[in-house]
Amino acid sequence: MDPRVTALVPAFDAPFFQAGLAGYSDAAMRIIARRHGCPYCVTEALLDRTLLAGGRGFDKADLGELHDNVPGGEADHPLAGQIMGSEPREMAVAALKMIEQKKRSDKEYRLLAYGDAAPAMIPVRGAAGAAGGLDATEGLGDTGDACGVAEESCDPLDYEDGAAAGEGAGSELDGVRDGAGGDDTAGRFEVIDVNLACPVKKIASKARGGHWLTEPAGAIRILEAVREMLPASVPCTVKLRRAFDDTPEMAANFDRIIAAAFDMGYAWATVHARTVMQKYVGPSRWDLLRDIVKRHTKRPIFGSGDVWEAADIIRMMAYTGCSGVSVARGCIGNPWIFRQARDLLAGRPALAPTIAEQREVLHEHFRLSLAVTRRFRHGEEATSRMMRKFAIRFAAHHPQSDEVRRRFIAVSTADAWRNVLDTYYAKET
Repeated sequence: MDPRVTALVPAFDAPFFQAGLAGYSDAAMRIIARRHGCPYCVTEALLDRTLLAGGRGFDKADLGELHDNVPGGEADHPLAGQIMGSEPREMAVAALKMIEQKKRSDKEYRLLAYGDAAPAMIPVRGAAGAAGGLDATEGLGDTGDACGVAEESCDPLDYEDGAAAGEGAGSELDGVRDGAGGDDTAGRFEVIDVNLACPVKKIASKARGGHWLTEPAGAIRILEAVREMLPASVPCTVKLRRAFDDTPEMAANFDRIIAAAFDMGYAWATVHARTVMQKYVGPSRWDLLRDIVKRHTKRPIFGSGDVWEAADIIRMMAYTGCSGVSVARGCIGNPWIFRQARDLLAGRPALAPTIAEQREVLHEHFRLSLAVTRRFRHGEEATSRMMRKFAIRFAAHHPQSDEVRRRFIAVSTADAWRNVLDTYYAKET
């Protein structure tokens, strides 16, 4: 592990982490990943204006919901909060709000960002309980060893209708505690990550994310504002794509931005080896990532792109010389990738998960998701629908993957989820 990283975040003890994944990487997914060896996680990108509005005035098409991205209690650390936006002052104050948590009111943060011209905020439809944004959110309690499995057996499955998630015998969730305020660090972010990478069309149309690779002066102003606003003790990092497109001009823009970030004290950069224009189509250019690493040695660089299995983590590091790897789509439905990577680094074989291990994770992921969802949405039904997208990826590990995937797609209740586990994960097949 690069000592420049562990010097700032001591628990970041392995050269890989779970990236922020839009629509996926909530507290439940992060905790499951940590139990299987993931040393560090990033939230999906949060819009600066959403943070400043306390969750109000939120356009769902832009970015993830606040309550999916708050720290999930003591089990969900170290954690980076990722932000994205258009205006340096808004980005800086939103980052401060994420770090401070409850030290000021929403109004005070908006005054810092806008002065007397603070915009009016509109409540979010269908977001009961989330109007307070970060200030109104509670974190999950400690749920067990970060790299192991639950201390007690998950059988019988316990998804009691109407009960608070985690209540009942054998549960590792001893209730949901408020993670923010006071001396409790459970609700805080250790790192702020600035997103200058997102390729989504709507993001570009509003001058956010990867768009800034076309305007290096604006990107640098944002990076400066965030770094200057936060205490020196809080590491700042930046996520970039290798360029906006494949023209020499855009490659030069990238070099200018990343060099400026390192000069002003950003701790490390994560570089996705595709262009913004590529989005997620076509190959990730590890050869160009290697060249970037060679040109910029002041700070660690993590690589990203086309990492689908544990061996890819080792291959990317060996080929590019990067300090570590950001694992994105390759860890959806596959938390074992982190355990396998640790095994490979230790010279052990990367073993596929057994049916029993798959059942354990499927049960726990559902239960943790229920703990998050019941406090902000419509409980069991919403959790069941949301977990389908994970389940179809989990199904790829099962010998009867097509059949299991079809059954998971039809799940709409906790009982239906349990029935799939009882039918296909009761014993080794």
